[in-house]
Amino acid sequence: MSAPEPMADHARFTPARLVTLLLVVALAAALGWAVWSLPANSPGLTGQSLEQLPRSGVSNPVTAAVLNYRGYDTLLEIAVLLLAVLGVWSVAKAEPRADDAPASPVLTAFVRLALPVIILVVGYLLWIGSFAPGGAFQAGAVLAGGGVLLLLSGGGRAALAQEGWLRIGLVLGLAVFIAVAVGTMAVGGKLLEYPPQHAGTLILLIESAALISIALTLVALFVGGRPPGRSHRGLSEAGERKDSDES
Repeated sequence: MSAPEPMADHARFTPARLVTLLLVVALAAALGWAVWSLPANSPGLTGQSLEQLPRSGVSNPVTAAVLNYRGYDTLLEIAVLLLAVLGVWSVAKAEPRADDAPASPVLTAFVRLALPVIILVVGYLLWIGSFAPGGAFQAGAVLAGGGVLLLLSGGGRAALAQEGWLRIGLVLGLAVFIAVAVGTMAVGGKLLEYPPQHAGTLILLIESAALISIALTLVALFVGGRPPGRSHRGLSEAGERKDSDES
């Protein structure tokens, strides 16, 4: 009679796994209780939000909530996007492949026709966000789509090689957001508490900077690695020449 085979490591029920299971069950129970205890009909903060809308600087409730009522959350969201790019860049460098096929002439012609329209749509979405659905996130996504099309058509790689300008564009949205937050506190207010007479201008300034950062972030994530800047390429070429001379 053969001896029973030992249990695999993934099938063993260890005390650590028991603790993890209990924590997961407790979290699920807490979330279930929180959802179950919600009132059936809750007015929420809709009334207060609409009441303060004239002082928010915009007439669109969504934009007012995103960039005024909970501007702190949006500030952190833009910071998370920047951290996502830094995480991707820390993993690998996006070296260009030598076997890339030339872009289709149809795609190249389409991009030349579509880019001006995309830029107009981006400007429209940014401007209309103050009184209708739109804003920096929607406009940034559309602009990023144009950037991806430009890369697929073989263009835009020279711009990505300018790593210094790329870094400035990536941090621009967060930097302007923080500058406005510090400025509002410096004039005697609270964090991101805009003066009512300048609220609309400050929101448009934040959205314009965030638009650039959001678009560059999405394009950088599409590239999937740190672009090889000219300075890094020059250093690598110099190192290769030095190695060849020594050999």
